[in-house]
Amino acid sequence: MGIISSMRKQEAVYWAPEAADDFGVTGAATPVDIACRWEDVAEQFLDNENTVQVSRSKVYADRDIVPGGYLLLGTVAGLADPTAHPRTIRGAYIVQQFSKLPNLKASQFLRTAT
Repeated sequence: MGIISSMRKQEAVYWAPEAADDFGVTGAATPVDIACRWEDVAEQFLDNENTVQVSRSKVYADRDIVPGGYLLLGTVAGLADPTAHPRTIRGAYIVQQFSKLPNLKASQFLRTAT
């Protein structure tokens, strides 16, 4: 086990984005538990329109995370209503950015969601 996988000792709930409906509202897939390291840190980043934004958290995840999805520190079992849309759940944040960096052997990836 490398340092990348050993640093993910926390759990988060991830909702992947689904296609938008007729009104342009993006849906959310069924929530799943993921292993992660969640850091509450404010950092500046450039969004898709090259506008400077400030993040609330940085999440190192065990899988690829799609921008437009949602992340919540916790577990699916801890949700009051697992069928609720994540934008109605306090503490669930939309993913603005995702990056993936391989280790030197390219055997593991550092996956970071902002």
